[in-house]
Amino acid sequence: MGYIGGGILFLLNVIMYLKPDFFGIPDGATAIRLSFITVAVWWAVFSIPVAIWVKEPEIHESVGIVSAVSLGWKQLKQTFKEIRHLKVVGIFLLAYWFYIDGVDTIVKMAVDYGVTLNFPDSALITALLMVQFIAFPCALLFSLLSKKIGVKQSIMVGIIGYGIITFLAYFMSQMWHLYTLAALVGLFQGGIQALSRSLYTRIIPKEKSAEFFGFYNMLGKFAAVIGPAMMGTITLMTGNIRYGIISIVLLFILGGFFLMKVNIEEGSKMAREYLSK
Repeated sequence: MGYIGGGILFLLNVIMYLKPDFFGIPDGATAIRLSFITVAVWWAVFSIPVAIWVKEPEIHESVGIVSAVSLGWKQLKQTFKEIRHLKVVGIFLLAYWFYIDGVDTIVKMAVDYGVTLNFPDSALITALLMVQFIAFPCALLFSLLSKKIGVKQSIMVGIIGYGIITFLAYFMSQMWHLYTLAALVGLFQGGIQALSRSLYTRIIPKEKSAEFFGFYNMLGKFAAVIGPAMMGTITLMTGNIRYGIISIVLLFILGGFFLMKVNIEEGSKMAREYLSK
């Protein structure tokens, strides 16, 4: 649903930028500034139901900031030790780190790449909108695909898809190339993210899911570090951004390689045995 919600607001902001006169806005620059306000209002309005109806467990003992940070680090170290004992979890997280770094790099660097290739702003904005609205139904389709061929195999389809996207991006020169690649990104983006969480859920101890997902989310925050660094370095060395973008294929190759070594059945068994200790 995040794709739909974000896409609707993004569409409104795009129309404000492209047709400022329709909204009584003097120019596109002002429309961009006002877009930040609309985002703040959007977040505030849709946070109200959460604040009112979603109840949290009562806090019986308050903890200071210093103590909270200290406890957080201790918990992180403990979770890391547990992951080392759960071999399948460790292999999956390594695979995830590589391929999600590639995914995030493509998403975050796509506009810069398009600007460097002299695509107009309107085309780049349209491409971003396409990704938002294509990703939602395709995420549902990937869910159906996972029931047919399995979660791991479906993620592998997404990794291969992103590898093909990155390879084709090297040759991108026409407007239809841009729109085709945007459609392909939307096709694979939602599925690979949702199914990665689904697979992870199956191989971690159920009673420690909060701790393990905390580590998973932290790893996700470190994504898009290797990719941009690799892309920037190779672009500087060669003077050609096309070589920079195609280098991201390596992340998908490594991610796919380690994912093939993930045995879901073994991981589930190890998680159950770990809890029984």
